[in-house]
Amino acid sequence: MLNKKTVRDFDVKGKKVLVRVDFNVPLEDGKVMDDTRIKAALPTIEYLLDRGSAVILASHLGRPGGEAKPEFSLKIIANYLDDLIENKVYFCEDCIGEKAKKAAQVIKYGEVLVLENTRFHPGEKKNDPGMSKELASLAEMYVNDAFGTAHRAHASNVGVAAYLPAAAGLLLEKEINYLDNAIANPERPFVAILGGAKVGGKIRLINNLIDKVDNILIGGGMANTFFAAQGYKIGDSLVEGEAIELAKELLGKAKGKLKLPVDVVIADEFSNAASKRIINVGDVPENWRILDIGPSTLEVFGMVITGSKTVVWNGPMGVFEFPSFAEGTFKLAERISESEAITIVGGGDSAAAIVQAGLSEKITHISTGGGASLQMLEGAKLPGLEALADK
Repeated sequence: MLNKKTVRDFDVKGKKVLVRVDFNVPLEDGKVMDDTRIKAALPTIEYLLDRGSAVILASHLGRPGGEAKPEFSLKIIANYLDDLIENKVYFCEDCIGEKAKKAAQVIKYGEVLVLENTRFHPGEKKNDPGMSKELASLAEMYVNDAFGTAHRAHASNVGVAAYLPAAAGLLLEKEINYLDNAIANPERPFVAILGGAKVGGKIRLINNLIDKVDNILIGGGMANTFFAAQGYKIGDSLVEGEAIELAKELLGKAKGKLKLPVDVVIADEFSNAASKRIINVGDVPENWRILDIGPSTLEVFGMVITGSKTVVWNGPMGVFEFPSFAEGTFKLAERISESEAITIVGGGDSAAAIVQAGLSEKITHISTGGGASLQMLEGAKLPGLEALADK
């Protein structure tokens, strides 16, 4: 459980509060395409506004590389937020400097100020103390509610906490409690479902979970490396040659807990328009590649999910950005949503699949942070969390 002070532990009335949020949302033609992260931040924003604070929001958007690029401006987000809440929302064209100072000075209690993209400054990703001090000078208190960046040590989420009273927001608290409780004290049987392209990026995760879960279901490109470790023919499928020996070790260590697909969807090229076939695992023809799990695998995985009381999912089952090879991921999402278990979905592609399938309301908790949730499940510490005041 969270052992840091939260926004509820402070008297926030009549204070200007800098809140690090995660408004890194997909945009298309100047429109917000998925507002999950924006809405997830509303409880903290409204908590502060209801208690007479002036709320100053800081966030990054995309990867502008330390330069001001119009396509990564948070002005669109500020306008969107203004339509979402009753309180007045203002936008500042910078997050530090004279413009930001003036905007922070004139904002009234009960109002919101959205600062421009923190990553427009190279000091953000470098955790530059100068930038941290400038951000801190805008407010009297700091609240971190950006779980999506909690695994990064940047100026706006770690550095700034050294210069102001610092607390966790309500979203950050919720994220930590769900993920921490799932690992430390799960209702059993407990199944972890892992997908995505590479085993290497999830070695620590698998190692941390093997002794804590009852089953691990593996899909996506990472399953191919386990197939190769068993000597199966996988054609031109993505495989991490350097991780094959490691996959063998994990299979031995798992003692039957680690379950792989029994059938797969193969394609004759890496394309949505490719010819495809469903085959049993073990004999992928030359020049063909595995791009999704098959229907029999869905049944096997579905039975494990149905028999579980805690389900954690992180990573797609195939190349789900291609509609022709998205069925495995979306059907798995349906099976998880139908479960009576506590269901926790990591951020990134897994969360996107749940949202796209319209199943969000049927999931116990959808994390807003892919990388951060992964690090928590690995048992690693989060810099953005460590920087906050202890209870």
